[in-house]
Amino acid sequence: MRIALVGTENSHADEIVRHLNTEQLAGDTRVVTLVGADDERNRKLAAAGGITWIVRTAVELIGDVDALIVTNRDGALHREYAVPFLEAGVPVWVDKPLAASTADAQAILDAAKRGGAAVTSYSAVRWVADADALAAARVEDLQAITVTGPADPDSEYSGIFFYGIHAADLAQRLAPGEPGPVEVERVGSTVVVRYRCAGVLVTLQLVKPSDAGRVPFHAELVGRTELVSSDVRLDSEYVVPGLKVFLKMLETGERPLDDATMLAPITVLEQTHTILRQSVQEV
Repeated sequence: MRIALVGTENSHADEIVRHLNTEQLAGDTRVVTLVGADDERNRKLAAAGGITWIVRTAVELIGDVDALIVTNRDGALHREYAVPFLEAGVPVWVDKPLAASTADAQAILDAAKRGGAAVTSYSAVRWVADADALAAARVEDLQAITVTGPADPDSEYSGIFFYGIHAADLAQRLAPGEPGPVEVERVGSTVVVRYRCAGVLVTLQLVKPSDAGRVPFHAELVGRTELVSSDVRLDSEYVVPGLKVFLKMLETGERPLDDATMLAPITVLEQTHTILRQSVQEV
């Protein structure tokens, strides 16, 4: 299958091109074109993947490619790129986050319905081995979960959405359901988000990175009589599990996640983002 990729400023673009084009993870399914400026960054990425086609606008590719991957760092751009392809019936993988607002996320999902196209979106952290192990843990009468990870509420890429999606999406996997209203508290350099999901208390600890580094991803599940706690490690191949999920969607036409699952972390982050902005304005 012929895949177009937009959002080449993201390091995930390098990994996707490496695995699909250089290492031929999926045989003849590969990235055939990049969307963006004909600049040094894109020429280098194209050369690494044997890609000879760089275009400035994505919509001109409709009819010439079989799928689209959207990897822009800023989720506020994702609706613009995804909707025309989905309405044309082209399957799309929107790399995290699905969008930077619930309205944009819903518009993307609605476009998929109109076009009869498969769409998916998730954090790569959702599918790594440590996340699988946590999701498979038998914690009876689950009471609470806490997911810790890096995120910068002041990021130029729609603030808390850019990296906060990793923790929020992992939390949705570990405690699925419709999130309730969020409570947000700042503790030093950490944004603490609390809400209930299907009766489980969910806490996100989003720690702003420093020049010295960033906190690792970690999750803890608390049952009535037991506790499971683990780091969620990302190795050099951490993009591969999520890439395989997308490839399976292309093969089967079946979405790995339903609308509610994709929307849930976006609604949590939107509420968080709004509360953080209001607190700054009040100060």
